[in-house]
Amino acid sequence: MDSHSKASLAPPLDVAPHSRPTERPPTGPTGPTGHTTSTAERGSFCLAACTCGWRGPARRSRDLARKDADRHTTT
Repeated sequence: MDSHSKASLAPPLDVAPHSRPTERPPTGPTGPTGHTTSTAERGSFCLAACTCGWRGPARRSRDLARKDADRHTTT
């Protein structure tokens, strides 16, 4: 019997239930029209997200995820 024939697909990263906030607090202007960004870790990846719905790419480097978030708030 082939043990791989019953394998199921893993859920996408955006629906993974376990996310740990990093040490970086949300940044950027707050308010109804402002963007507030934060970073979260999912396994060995770090993702940047904004209150407007924007999400940055998964990065292995926390610093790059923070830079993605900073670029989003300045553009």
